[in-house]
Amino acid sequence: MNYPVWYLPEIGGGTLIALISIIHVFISHFAVGGGLYLVCAERKGLRKNDGAIIDFTRRHAKFFMLMTVVMGGITGVGIWFIIALVNPAATSILIHNFVFGWATEWVFFVVEIVAIFVYYYCFGSMDTRTHQIVGWIYFIAAWLSLFVINGIVGFMLTPGVWLADGDFWSGFFNPSFWPSLLFRTFVSLMLAGVYAFLTTAYLTDQRLKSVMTRFSAKWVLSSFLAAIPCGYWYLSTLPNQARSLAEGASPTVRIAMQYGLYTAVLMIAGTLILLLVKPAWHSRPVSFLVLASAFLFLGSFEWTREASRRPYVINEFIYSNSIVKMDLEKINRQGFLKSARWVSQRSTTEGNLLAAGRDIFMNQCYPCHTVGGINNDIAARTSFMDYPSLLNYIANIHEIRYFMPPFAGNETERKALAAYIMKGIHGKSVQFTEETPEAVEEKGKTLFETHCVLCHSEQLVKEKTASWDRKKIRWSLDNLNRLNSSMPDYTGTAEEKEQVADYIFSLQGGAR
Repeated sequence: MNYPVWYLPEIGGGTLIALISIIHVFISHFAVGGGLYLVCAERKGLRKNDGAIIDFTRRHAKFFMLMTVVMGGITGVGIWFIIALVNPAATSILIHNFVFGWATEWVFFVVEIVAIFVYYYCFGSMDTRTHQIVGWIYFIAAWLSLFVINGIVGFMLTPGVWLADGDFWSGFFNPSFWPSLLFRTFVSLMLAGVYAFLTTAYLTDQRLKSVMTRFSAKWVLSSFLAAIPCGYWYLSTLPNQARSLAEGASPTVRIAMQYGLYTAVLMIAGTLILLLVKPAWHSRPVSFLVLASAFLFLGSFEWTREASRRPYVINEFIYSNSIVKMDLEKINRQGFLKSARWVSQRSTTEGNLLAAGRDIFMNQCYPCHTVGGINNDIAARTSFMDYPSLLNYIANIHEIRYFMPPFAGNETERKALAAYIMKGIHGKSVQFTEETPEAVEEKGKTLFETHCVLCHSEQLVKEKTASWDRKKIRWSLDNLNRLNSSMPDYTGTAEEKEQVADYIFSLQGGAR
């Protein structure tokens, strides 16, 4: 609201953030766990006096250095670049509240770079004890970097008492800090083994390949098992609404969780085969398959964590559209267009309805929705609505779907937004028409599509209610949260509930 909008309607800023940040997280976690893997692999070679293992460690260190320093550095800068463009308000809050935390993390990052350069380029020319110490220095600096970033990232989801006192330490050591730190530490160690599958796949010495494959598989399995209880602990620290979203109340989160489960099973199955069944089956395609599974697993976790903040970007403080929660009442009172700094229209009239609606859409809806894109396409989401139903939906959007921010603005601005979506995007009429009997008959279907289909397809509802009579269907609309704690209660009027019940009952062939 206080910054210009970088408008990419077909792609969406959120998609770009997700793409860059998930790649960076996948590399940066390897940068932590991989440091300890190098030290332990070298130690294994020294203890067994096995020159082949030591030589493998040196080659793996080169891959590690190039991946973490070059790719990790590029994507790390990319994150700062993209979040500053897409959500400068939240970025500003993170910088101003945690400026000394970021400065500390950058010091640790410099230590990491120097240590890994010394570790790799002095491999074989430095005495083993000193070389191991350098490896430990790298790992400790990398883990401390994770320690700092974890506190800041966790703050966005669970700010805790920071909301009341605004203190640095309250925000940093937030309720999810320790479970998140342990979970990420074990995931980092797991990724160290997954990445090592890639380098071991290129070994030609079958004995060495078998030894290091089993060594890496043990890292993956033991770390994954240790991460599971930490993940449950992490989930238990989330606020009720965030936990509900993480457990599947949001359709997109539910899909991400399913992908995460499937890919975790695939990753562990591949690891078990390499460890227990046939290490000889270890090949480059197998290693890339396990690596891709781990990437999707971590990506689903990060997507779920980000989505669990909805409708906020910093939980209970600033909405995903950069509107500060405490400012909402003032904005509703004086109007959004008069409050926003970077809009072309300052008020709504009959002549500028679409232009004003476009300004409101860009500032309030575009942060989460694309126009004709693959992620939360606003055109697809509203294609079945008419102007009156969309107008009513916008007025109650936060109550209908908690994970969407409430509309900010006055009545005329709400009409302008609805008009822009209906006419500017769909080319539909924005006039209120007299209800015909056919229109009344179709209202139940429209209400059903407005409130239900984002989470439940028509076919799914038909199957679930196959044995229900109309009375039970109508009762369920008054008790949705009792039937399933992840479902919000239906907030429509009694008349609307009757119409929805008629429509659902008609799916079974019953009379409306």
